[in-house]
Amino acid sequence: MEAKPDYSRARMQAGFSWSMGSSQGALRQLAGIPIREFNLKPKACIEAYRRGRPLLREMFGEEVGMPGLTTPAVSYGHVNCLGSELLFPDGGEVAHTHIYGSLEEGIARLREPVDWATSGMAPFYLDFREKMREAFPGERVGFAFGGEGPITTAYELRGEGFFTDIFDDPPLAKEFLRALTDSVLSFDRFHMAVNEQPMPNPSGGSMCDDLASFIPARMMREMVIPFWEQFYRGVTTGARYAHVEDLRVEQLFCLEEIGLASFDPSISPKLNPRLLAEHSRVPFVWRLGCFHYREMSVQDVEDFVFQSAADGASGVITYMAEAMCNEESVPKVHALIRAAKEAKQLVGDGCPREEIGQRVSAEGRAELWDQWCGYLSPLSSRGGAKAG
Repeated sequence: MEAKPDYSRARMQAGFSWSMGSSQGALRQLAGIPIREFNLKPKACIEAYRRGRPLLREMFGEEVGMPGLTTPAVSYGHVNCLGSELLFPDGGEVAHTHIYGSLEEGIARLREPVDWATSGMAPFYLDFREKMREAFPGERVGFAFGGEGPITTAYELRGEGFFTDIFDDPPLAKEFLRALTDSVLSFDRFHMAVNEQPMPNPSGGSMCDDLASFIPARMMREMVIPFWEQFYRGVTTGARYAHVEDLRVEQLFCLEEIGLASFDPSISPKLNPRLLAEHSRVPFVWRLGCFHYREMSVQDVEDFVFQSAADGASGVITYMAEAMCNEESVPKVHALIRAAKEAKQLVGDGCPREEIGQRVSAEGRAELWDQWCGYLSPLSSRGGAKAG
């Protein structure tokens, strides 16, 4: 592992950035491809990319990042190879089954060798990738049949029972997590090899572990941090990045203890930039969820950017999904880009953060972040329906 960041200077060194990306869901929406067909039929996925990318560019312009060319994004590839069934409902995201009835069963089965390339639906998606490579010669096609971090994977395998296991038998729960994280790393070596990436990667490693937020703060040093450390030591010798949703203030200590270079709290209703800056020195980005745009005005979006910068965020991000693929969202997307460019320039020029906050409207200063919630528009009472 490289040395931990110098947190006394990390946020200042991070400056301010922005990212306006888009998702496979946006392509499906614009191309009119049902999600189940996209996930299971290479021709449908190929058609979504062929038709959706030009339509997305036409609607939003050159500064919105296109979705990476990959196989369908399935986050449960690892547990599927262990025996979990993948479920593909009509009109909904892929789901999975829980397969271990006890910690003892899980530990025993996790210690069995697995040929990842021939297990579960891995052969199907490896063949899917080859069909996409044939359809897009000269373009790199990623293998997005992936996995999650240790605590989320524990839930995927044990279901809700895992969150009582940690109280009923902490030593056995930790043994399960050690075996599970070894399995995660073994799968990741296969996954990274398919994508022609080194492991451990000297340039850095990222982890998505949303359900770590389910572990009480008083238990995180025992039940979370050791397995995050095991994971990061396996995937990278460089910088560490994490995406964990729904953390609380009292859990934020773990970000610095694990040595993160940057943190994405994503949809976290109990947090806001002010709280993150006050309770953690780790640089973080603040996300405007695609669902927020529906009820936000152009002014609301600009306020969001400037208030995020004023309160210590190191960047703002959005990933466009189905709900944003309409004409009403276009000026709001451009507003975020315009405001984010200005905020980046101001921070880069040494403008004090509190001065950036003066660009927030009076209504925005009054409402951000007191009414902010990850699942409802913070500013619904006020009307209104690429990276740097």
